[in-house]
Parts: sequence; C-alpha cells; structure tokens
Amino acid sequence: MKFVEEVVVDEFLPTFRALLAAELRDRGLTQSEVADLLGISQSAVSKYAHGEVETTDRLAEDDRLQDLVARLAEGLATGDMTPVQALVETEVLIRRLEQGDLLARLHEEAFPPLVAYEGDFAVHDADSPVRTAERVLASVRRGVRTLETTSGFATFIPAVGSNLVEALPDADGIDDVAGVPGRILDVKGQATVPNGPEFGVSEHVASVLLAAQAGGNDAHAALNVRCDDAMVDAFADAGLAAAEFDADDPVEAAVRATVDARPEVDVVYQTGGFGVEPVAYLLGADAVAVAETARRLV
Repeated sequence: MKFVEEVVVDEFLPTFRALLAAELRDRGLTQSEVADLLGISQSAVSKYAHGEVETTDRLAEDDRLQDLVARLAEGLATGDMTPVQALVETEVLIRRLEQGDLLARLHEEAFPPLVAYEGDFAVHDADSPVRTAERVLASVRRGVRTLETTSGFATFIPAVGSNLVEALPDADGIDDVAGVPGRILDVKGQATVPNGPEFGVSEHVASVLLAAQAGGNDAHAALNVRCDDAMVDAFADAGLAAAEFDADDPVEAAVRATVDARPEVDVVYQTGGFGVEPVAYLLGADAVAVAETARRLV
C-alpha cells in the first residue's frame, strides 16, 4: 500500500521546498532566515539550493504550484504573510491536487490498484466512491465467507449456480453491483467460490436486485437459491415476507411488479415453468444480512 501522504512527503514537499527556498534566496534572504521560515535546517536549505534534493518535474512545472510559491515567497519576504498563513495556503493546494488532480495521478502511479477506479475522487473524502465501493466489496466478501462456512448451504444452490450481490447506494446499472464472477457453485457438496467479488460480473441476480429496488424495495443485496414447496414453507417459518411471481413472465418486469405490490417483501420467488428452474431471491440490507438469512433457512 502507498498512501497519498507518502506521495506528498516524497514528491510534493521536496519540490515545493526547493522552489520556495530558491525564491526566498532570490529575494535576498539568508540561508538561516529561509531555514527559520520553512522550519528546516540550514544544511537542508543548502541542499535545496545546490540541487542535491530530488524533485518531481511534473510538480515543479505546474503553474499553480509556481504561482503559490511566488505568492508565498513575496509575502514571507516582506512580512505581509505569516508562516501559518503560508502553511494554510499550501495545504489548500495539496488538497486540491489530491482531488482527481496531479497528486491523485501520482498516487495512482505509485499504487496501481487505484487506477481501477475511474473518475475524480479524493482519498480523504469519507464519502468517496473508492471508499464506498471498497465497503461494498468487503461486505460481499464477508457474506460469501458466511455462505462457505454454512453447513448445508450447497444444497440451496440451484443448477445455474448462486450469486450474492450488493449494490452501491445510488446504483443505476449492473456495473454498480458487486457479485461473484462465475457464481457460487456446488462442488461435491461444498459451496465453492471461484474468485473474489467484482463489480459488473453478475447480470441476472444484479438485474433482479435492481428491479426490486425499482419496485420500491429498500434492499441493497440479493442471493438466489433453489426453490420448492419446502423452501416456501421455510420462508414462512423464518418470518420472512415472501411473494411469488410468474416464471413465464420476463423476470425483471415480473419482480418489479411483484415488489411494487408488496414493497416490504424479503423474498421473491417463482416455482418454475417450461424450461425454467424454480428459484427464490433473498433480499436484504447488505450481503452479510442476506447470507445470514440463508444460514437461518438451512
């Protein structure tokens, strides 16, 4: 892992200090005075002045950093700006460059897994898309572990396989829903998960979840399991609100219409049709909650 703070320390600060030290020296300040203003040693100032500290050209050539350095050097040299104000102004630029800007790009280069997240985001933002997506993926991973360790769950897996999915808060398509690539399979009586969860890998169960949401259900996660009369009875015994839809109708439209009539349902199911396997879809607040519901039914 590489934190954005490390990028700031390793690349921004040396470049910033080298530029500012040079500007202050150009304005007639001594090495001692520059050291006091920057809060560093005179020997460090000397290294900056003689180019002995590695800097980052992309930062040094950035117009915004150059403008900031010029303003700070003028203000500090004349006494019109205090070191505290200079610090605040610099922090503002750092946060700006971290938000989908130059520091964010340098961070992605230093930590390639971030490249998977498109668009502008701020790593420090508590509501950033990265944090939200990672929390959803973590929830699916925990839910999957619950299913893997639930004795007898493999018997719930339909012939087409199961999938445990969870949607982002504002999901509007299957790319915003995380699931298990290749689905959860019954391999010799053991629930087997081929790979870790990813976004956009479940078309069917993700579409059912989105249809349930469109019908007014509050669920953010879903799991498909086999369905028969005994399973329907188990739903009732577990206190789950279940609603049946017609297997001969298009699944998404049927689920949406069924949920629209009963938005509070915990389960939507169909008991099969010509060439259609009976399947139930457990709905819940998140992947862990849905997995726990499945555990209760086993």
